[in-house]
Amino acid sequence: MSTTALHHRQLVEQGALLLDVRTPAEFSEGHVPHATNIPVQELGARLGEVGPKTRPVVVYCRSGGRSSSAAQLLKREGYEVRDIGPMTAW
Repeated sequence: MSTTALHHRQLVEQGALLLDVRTPAEFSEGHVPHATNIPVQELGARLGEVGPKTRPVVVYCRSGGRSSSAAQLLKREGYEVRDIGPMTAW
């Protein structure tokens, strides 16, 4: 496991939100344990579900494109975000 992946896991263990921004169908086919699913297309309207801006967010998707978009949106909204890209990076 890389040092970066270890750091992301530690963030989640310390209370960061693990956010999966894939579709509900993709999420139901498999996801990282304890991840919350909010599709990137719905994220702007569902920011209340992300929680307080004081809670860091670790975001992933299938290949990295959607998580990058989600991370940009969350950063603009004032969240501390770590984009791990594809779920396989977990």
